[in-house]
Amino acid sequence: MKVELSKFRVKEGKSKRVDEWMELLNTHMNEVLLTLKDEKMHVEAIFRERNEEGEFLYWFSVQGEGGISVEESEHEIDKKHLAFWYECIDEEYNEPMITTEVVMIPEHIRKAME
Repeated sequence: MKVELSKFRVKEGKSKRVDEWMELLNTHMNEVLLTLKDEKMHVEAIFRERNEEGEFLYWFSVQGEGGISVEESEHEIDKKHLAFWYECIDEEYNEPMITTEVVMIPEHIRKAME
């Protein structure tokens, strides 16, 4: 099982597009949840931060082994998700390394995830 937290900077001037992106994901949650099975994604959450350094999105995920990447997905919602990603995320930003130190998931929940 892989547990991650990643930080990405939003491109300057793309805040309204990020609003639309997050609305797309929230309003099409049934479709989004269907894609998670292929990725073996047990939990995925997106957090947003705005501060004097800019705007950032954080992805938190708990993923099983052997899932496909979102780039490999044939789901239409994933294609829209990636289009927003390429438009809004600053790929040149050197994100700080966020390492997993402790994972606290009770065994009965781990087994349910498998």
